[in-house]
Amino acid sequence: MRAERSLTRDRRAFNFLLLLLPAVASMTIRANKFTPEVLLSAPRRSEGNPNSNGSKVLYSTSTYSFEHHTKTSEICVLDIKSDEASFISGEGASEPQWLDDDTVLLLSESKDGITSVKVGSVNGFDNSCYDAGTIKGSVGNVKLVSLDDGAFGIAVTGKATPSGDLYNEADEKKSQSSGRLYSSLFVRHWDHWITENRNAIWLGTLKKEGDRYKLSELKNALKGSKLESPVDPFGGTNNFDISRHGLVFTAKDPELNPATHTKTNIYTLTGKDFWDLSKGMPEPFKVPIHGFEGASTNPTWDNEGKAIGFFSMRTDGYESDKNQIFIIPNWTNPGWVQHLWATEDGKGSWDRSPQSITWGANQEIYFTAEEAGRISLFAASSDFNKSTRAPKLIVKGGGISSAILLKDGSLFLSSSSLIENSLYSILPASAFLEISANGNSYSLPRNDSAPGHYPSDRATKYVSSNTRSGSTFGLSHDQIEEIWFKGANNKTYVHAWVFKPSTFKRSHKYPLAYFIHGGPQGAWEDAWSTRWNPAIFAEQGYVVVAPNPTGSTGYGQDFTDAIEGQWGGLPYQDLVKGFEYIKDNLEYVDTDRSVALGASYGGYMMNWIQGHDLGRQFKALVTHDGVFSMIAQMASEELYFPFHDIGGKLWENPEGWAQWDPSRFASHWATPHLIIHSEKDYRLTMNEGLAAFNVLQTRGVPSQFLTFPDENHWVLKPENSLLWHETVLDWINEHAGLEKYTEWRAKNVATRK
Repeated sequence: MRAERSLTRDRRAFNFLLLLLPAVASMTIRANKFTPEVLLSAPRRSEGNPNSNGSKVLYSTSTYSFEHHTKTSEICVLDIKSDEASFISGEGASEPQWLDDDTVLLLSESKDGITSVKVGSVNGFDNSCYDAGTIKGSVGNVKLVSLDDGAFGIAVTGKATPSGDLYNEADEKKSQSSGRLYSSLFVRHWDHWITENRNAIWLGTLKKEGDRYKLSELKNALKGSKLESPVDPFGGTNNFDISRHGLVFTAKDPELNPATHTKTNIYTLTGKDFWDLSKGMPEPFKVPIHGFEGASTNPTWDNEGKAIGFFSMRTDGYESDKNQIFIIPNWTNPGWVQHLWATEDGKGSWDRSPQSITWGANQEIYFTAEEAGRISLFAASSDFNKSTRAPKLIVKGGGISSAILLKDGSLFLSSSSLIENSLYSILPASAFLEISANGNSYSLPRNDSAPGHYPSDRATKYVSSNTRSGSTFGLSHDQIEEIWFKGANNKTYVHAWVFKPSTFKRSHKYPLAYFIHGGPQGAWEDAWSTRWNPAIFAEQGYVVVAPNPTGSTGYGQDFTDAIEGQWGGLPYQDLVKGFEYIKDNLEYVDTDRSVALGASYGGYMMNWIQGHDLGRQFKALVTHDGVFSMIAQMASEELYFPFHDIGGKLWENPEGWAQWDPSRFASHWATPHLIIHSEKDYRLTMNEGLAAFNVLQTRGVPSQFLTFPDENHWVLKPENSLLWHETVLDWINEHAGLEKYTEWRAKNVATRK
């Protein structure tokens, strides 16, 4: 039966497709080559959700077929002992959660926006599942907490109408007019126009009636509060948490305009009988965080439902300020807040910006944080009255995306890398005891000193690799190197990833693909991407160099902050130094056949480079959703971003806005240039791409313009992404002296069936 098959259709297709590389879309690839079709067709596996003893792992997977132009989504369970995956549920199913080690809850949404909460046995879910209840709208971000007598508290998020009811688009009455009238910011955000509906957290209970669970009526925990959570556009389960004693969440400060402020507050709703929802919802309590006026995120209850940890930033209007760690030791007194590793200057003694919190089983707490192009795992004692030492590195990434505590104190880790799109592993409980006992600590070399050595990885137990450590893509760790070079003014060291072709020979010379990341407060990391994947470009025959210049994250907050008022300054100098280092030290790189590519701030830098000397070093450039004119940033939605990074509002600092404006140097534009810009990008508006293309065309510079009317700042739809890859690869290959990708494919792929 379908529910009993031991290997899903997607995994069978995955093994067939990627091990042998035969059937991609409706075509047969005869060469063993990692191509855009392989990248975009490969199953995408979610983070793993283990049961309490880690014997089984729930996950979702999605696969796109270019042959049928359809996406298939499934919920699966991986048996760790046998390493076999079984089907749980298909289309429309999401958010799989464990009620116990053998019972699964998931959501199933119908086309009319109604969501069913289904419960069943992990073994034969299709035959055993039943509806525990229905929700009259679209919801997600499920969280569960065990209560007394086998009951559970449940939280989901979904849009609320102005009256506080759950919004369902299918019930919305269509207006006879398409007009929108606004009297305050936001007008639009990320990729959508703002409406009167707001995100909310909905609470309910699951209780046994006989041998089945039944879902109670859901209550809007934020009704009447003027608060919205999760925070758009990317807030999810990291914006709230529940325990047997209540709810904690983050929300934008209702007294400040979200277009010009980043300040969010932490709120608690708690009580001894909190989950007796018939008694009504308590008023939200705003947690005081003195001296911290920026974004507060990741509120997380400990395992006993007593303490709460969260992050907060000092600076309002600066979304890339450092996260610092705070603890509420006891939920009964949420006004008592401890600031961990605080210093008199307010910067904090731990010079990393953590991204997630996981409470341990004993006296430990774990954090993920960026560290020199990786997302690594750190540990510290949770006895904060005695602990003064900052967290210590215990697992070096890759890119660790989640850490989940098992009942024996071990951690289940989900991660990826530059060659691996999904890895599950377990960190034994003994790892923390070991690092506590031996007292070893680790810190990166300062940016003003020569780089040193990294510690070896601590022992983690392999559980499951979705790509057999990249081998099913034909990729290996041997293709990856790291370099450090002296950057601007020869004062700071800059880190860069080097990705080589799988057929690499040191005696051969390869054209350079110079990658510039977005942000600008971001970084190229040892993590998988389906948008900017260096392996795709390396397999075309490039050596890809991806530097993390001034402004990048994961190298200390001072290095990140140094880009303020320096958009075309220090980072540009770092990139010039990096190019010189490549030319002088990487003998296998032919810098006379170089191309450069970047998106967002990377797109800005492409436009800046085009007008400066470095631009003449490249055969071709690619700008994806970049900045052409700094003044046009006034059309953006999150205005706090240019106000902070440029150093004030346009009318307060017009010289600063003009100083780093790429359009001022349009008279120097001469390098062939591909411009890509999507119409639903409301962060960097469409006119930026059109203006850059118009300059190139009127100056007679070889150029192309690619646009997508249905994409935002990113190109997410598989068919659009394939066209994006085809266009980009054809453009740079033609100018770097390589065969166009589409011409190679036409010769190496069988005719359409």
